[in-house]
Amino acid sequence: MFTEKLAKEKVLRDPIHNFIHVQDHIILDLINTTEFQRLRRVQQLGITGAVFHGAEHSRFGHSVGAYEIARRITEYFEQYYRSKSPNDGLWQPEERLLTLVAALLHDIGHGAFSHTFEHLFGTDHEAITREIIVGDTEINQVLSQVSLDFPNKVASVIAKTYENPQVVQLISSQLDVDRMDYLLRDAYFTGTKYGEFDIDRILRTMRPTANGIAFDIGGMHAVEDYVVSRYQMYLQVYFHPVSRGMEVLLEHLLHRAHELFTASDTHEKDFVGPLLTPLFNDQPLTVHDYLQIDDHVFMTYISMWRSHPDPILSDLSRRFLDRWPLKSIVINDETAPLLEDLEQLVDIAGYNPKYYTARNDAFDLPYDDYKPNVAKPRTQIDFVLGDGTHRELSELSPLVAAIKGQVSFDNRFYFPKEMLNIEPDELFADTFKTFRSYIHNNALTTPNPES
Repeated sequence: MFTEKLAKEKVLRDPIHNFIHVQDHIILDLINTTEFQRLRRVQQLGITGAVFHGAEHSRFGHSVGAYEIARRITEYFEQYYRSKSPNDGLWQPEERLLTLVAALLHDIGHGAFSHTFEHLFGTDHEAITREIIVGDTEINQVLSQVSLDFPNKVASVIAKTYENPQVVQLISSQLDVDRMDYLLRDAYFTGTKYGEFDIDRILRTMRPTANGIAFDIGGMHAVEDYVVSRYQMYLQVYFHPVSRGMEVLLEHLLHRAHELFTASDTHEKDFVGPLLTPLFNDQPLTVHDYLQIDDHVFMTYISMWRSHPDPILSDLSRRFLDRWPLKSIVINDETAPLLEDLEQLVDIAGYNPKYYTARNDAFDLPYDDYKPNVAKPRTQIDFVLGDGTHRELSELSPLVAAIKGQVSFDNRFYFPKEMLNIEPDELFADTFKTFRSYIHNNALTTPNPES
């Protein structure tokens, strides 16, 4: 088996973990693959940098950060919870390498603009991650040096079907290496302090059990703080209305480009270029084609489309590049009856509602306990009490109990900001007056660092 250690540990300097410690030859080889290096060109938060200007960090940094947390956990488990007999529910040292590799590669399949890409093109980054791991790639070649079945083992961890629940839950659960790193990393780069939590305390209270991962009761408040931090980050950063306005622009300009591509003669399709053509052809993307696309590729073409003869594609591209986000109001019982009139008003003002308006929702479940009968049951966060019994987090924390199962939901109507400056036709005067009042009121409660 190809499991040799490096003659000398290599370190990557990191703003979150100080150092990323690379001790295994295979980890260094995986980092140096073409597929992993591509993650440097995929931003962690997509276009959120249009709102929080420091949010320019990449999937590369997040992936090595998740690996580092996994390295710390497995090292701690081997020291204090090493298995002594079969089926004792403790940590099996032979799972170390698989855990580290799965943590490192868990996001290898993310597309350009991260989750926005999945929404636009109907891709599944976890499915693509598994294809990259088991397919004809440099990553597969490196993994196969461990053993012929090692790539399939790594893919099964990503798919959550691997036989050891401890490994699966470290990579994917309600408190895993992925979430711990992205919360701290995103908080740091966006400058939002409420995303911080005491990771050192959490890691020291984590322990393996027969059913997966649990926590000592002494770490309850640190874990509680983590859940609240995640809740706050979704409300204040991940669901930010201006960032979503930029996503709407991106979605609409790509839809317009796709329509023009589909309707064009062969010799007129070159405005898309060879890297995006497989995507716009509406054919299943090969892994090779998928890996050719990153944020930089899209930004290059969008910059070119600024000068495209189609006025809609040109204008949307200009708005996206120059940060002219669409404005929004919250859709509720009071505003919902206005929306059809508002769409007509946008049309009368010269903006095609198909491309300049949108209804956009965002939702998240910050924490929930285990419900085995739902389609995708969540692994609950369990604590080990002094007598050895287990209790679920929300049973111990009134704060978490208050947000357990509560969906954070925000539904918005987006429109061109210029609409605020027009003088509406008499037919829409009353509607528009009411509309403007909602814009004003909404602005008072929107967490928007930039106008």
